[in-house]
Amino acid sequence: MSAAGEFSTRLEAVLARELPGFNSLDSCQQLTAGASQETYKITAVCNTGERQLALRRSPPTLAGESGVGGIKLSTEAKLFQLAGEAGIPGPAVLCVLSEADGLGAGFLMDWLEGESLGQRIVRTDDLASIRPTLAHSCGQILGRIHALDWQSANLQAELPSVDPMTLVNQTWAIYRDLNVPVPMIDYSWRWLLDNLPGDSPTALVHGDFRNGNLMVTPQGIKAVLDWELAHIGDPIRDLGWLCVNSWRFGRSDLPVGGFGEISDLLAGYREVTGLEVSDEQLKFWQVFGSFWWAVTTLHMASTWRTGETPSLERPVIGRRSSEAQMDCVNLIIPGPVTPPQLEQSIAQGTQLPMPAEMLAGVIDFLKEEVAPTMDSRGSFLAKVSANSLQIAQRELTLGPDLAAAELQRLLTLTQQSADLDHLRWALVEKLRDDLALDTTGLAQHLRATVAGQLAIDQPRYSALTTAG
Repeated sequence: MSAAGEFSTRLEAVLARELPGFNSLDSCQQLTAGASQETYKITAVCNTGERQLALRRSPPTLAGESGVGGIKLSTEAKLFQLAGEAGIPGPAVLCVLSEADGLGAGFLMDWLEGESLGQRIVRTDDLASIRPTLAHSCGQILGRIHALDWQSANLQAELPSVDPMTLVNQTWAIYRDLNVPVPMIDYSWRWLLDNLPGDSPTALVHGDFRNGNLMVTPQGIKAVLDWELAHIGDPIRDLGWLCVNSWRFGRSDLPVGGFGEISDLLAGYREVTGLEVSDEQLKFWQVFGSFWWAVTTLHMASTWRTGETPSLERPVIGRRSSEAQMDCVNLIIPGPVTPPQLEQSIAQGTQLPMPAEMLAGVIDFLKEEVAPTMDSRGSFLAKVSANSLQIAQRELTLGPDLAAAELQRLLTLTQQSADLDHLRWALVEKLRDDLALDTTGLAQHLRATVAGQLAIDQPRYSALTTAG
């Protein structure tokens, strides 16, 4: 039996056990969303008609039950249930998979209809009337999440507990172990340690509450999704993460998820909790969110390189690190940047055709001929492939001049003579030692370097156009 056939057979056995009047499995479609866990849309035929469910499980390439957040999927299922009991919108959990089911770690839940794609939530006309209320609703929901009684639910042994300093250092240690020199990450780490919040409150933290993990309908927020990063810690982290620029989907003028204002978010939170959140608290967790995402995207790319997660999406996600780094730049060392422009023709040179020209032809083929002919997942992956090639194309055309300029800045800044890679490491080691963060030329170098890398990785990212 093929792997797909075995998967279907085992899934049918679970559905027969859990669904009254189950007759057959009509369809099981893996969705494109989700960079760390797999989600499937299931249609089952029962005596009373069709029943739609969602299956959430760890990819077979991940060992054990834990996902990227370190909690078990069975714990995530308990959090969905606990949240539902407190009136927090979300799907009802049908069952948690056991080892005997042979489907890996995961759980089945009701399928809900609504919009969960962040790009559409901030732009679609269907949600235009509800968007102005979403920031306030998010504040209220976060207030209820942070009031959840995780101790009475006996979750203390299943959820990690971490204070802000430990969280910063743990995140930095993940980056350090990747053994790549990214000075802006080290600079952000130093800034965060210098600006730790004072007496932090402690609560259940969702950990990934953002646009893209919310399901929205014209009536409002229908579900809070993806609890895999839940932990016990400073609840303001959730508010800061919701305001991180990565999750505004191009609407940088609306800091809360690309759909709302911070004043509305904090008003909704205050109504439920009675707590005032300071600008300093919120900024710290915004910086941390971008710092964490800069590291996490690199880590995802590393697991692809080692073969642990052989996904076509992972290397492209790794190139998103420069987006988050630029967000850190704009938050803690703001200033003007002059990003390079792709002014020279990709055909410049003596070869016929030039390498960048050949890439352009493949990119157009993938976007215009391959993607339109495939199913939703195939079309998505074709576009991911085209995006990968566009990054490589910009690296070919912009990379040499950017590297030469970076080298000259580093020669001055480090007062050392070496190649570019050694000088990057030299700056990293100085930042890890005692280099003053206000060293002359350091902020300007970091701004220029990150902006240049972002011009290669994603030149349309809003942080590049709003810098300064």
